[in-house]
Parts: sequence; structure tokens; C-alpha cells
Amino acid sequence: MKLDALDVKILAAIQREGRITKLALAERVGLSPTPCWVRLKKLETAGIVTGYEARLDMRLVAKVTTVMVEVTLGHHRQGDFERFERSVKETPAVVACWAVGGGVDYILKVVAPDVDAYQRLVDSWLEREIGIARYFTYIVTRTVKEAVDPPVDAVAAGSDS
Repeated sequence: MKLDALDVKILAAIQREGRITKLALAERVGLSPTPCWVRLKKLETAGIVTGYEARLDMRLVAKVTTVMVEVTLGHHRQGDFERFERSVKETPAVVACWAVGGGVDYILKVVAPDVDAYQRLVDSWLEREIGIARYFTYIVTRTVKEAVDPPVDAVAAGSDS
């Protein structure tokens, strides 16, 4: 689906304000409500808008330790990558995982109640032999900035959407 400037405005508005009303959204992007709603439905149908969710301050809900982990696998066959990635996808504590080029194979973001719980998770992976040869743990001491997704209007401005 080719996006135009109005589509990007709609996406930026709902990205900032997921609970925005149809009328307010139309006003923000400069359309009447019906054409605006039709465009939004097309963006949802195309799979560009994948859902609406609340962002929570987990510090106010429960004690949470965030850990960034660099992982290097022992072998680099397709089955090794698949086994590791399947295990990561099945682990709720892993909230993000990126396959990367460079000195390591993956970077993970893990949330756990504490460092001990994180270490038990890693120990279980090592025990199950999911292919980890080395891992490096970085405990997040303070969040300076964290965005769920990059702002669509900033990213789309430089692309041929």
C-alpha cells in the first residue's frame, strides 16, 4: 500500500493518541470524519496498524529489572538460529530480540522481577542447550528514553512511502 501525506498524518496521530475519537482524528489531519475513517480502516486492513494498546509504567505496577543481553551462538547453521529464535519467542520475559550483524548474533531485551530471576532464565536456556555459546548481560540502571515505535512522521518523511 502506497502511503500519502494524509495517511502519514493519520498514523502519526493515532500513534501519539491511540484513544483519539474519530472526530478529533479527522480534525487533526484536515479531513471530514467519513473519509478519515475509511482511510484508517484501509490502514488497518493493510496490516500497517496492528493494534491499539495501553503503555504502562511498570515501576508503578511491580518491581521490574530490565536487562539487555548480547548472545553469540556456538554454531551458525539454519537449525541453530531456528532453535534459538523459537525458544526466545516462547519466553514471555523476552520483550524484544534483534538478530544483528557484527560481533554478536542477537541482542535481547529481557524484563524480570530481579537479577536472580533473570539469571534463572538464562540458566534454564543453558541447561536446555538452545545453542548459546556466550552471553553478556547489561543491567539497565535508568531509562533515559524509550519509544515503542519510531515516530512514523519522522521516519516516513525520508522514505518513498
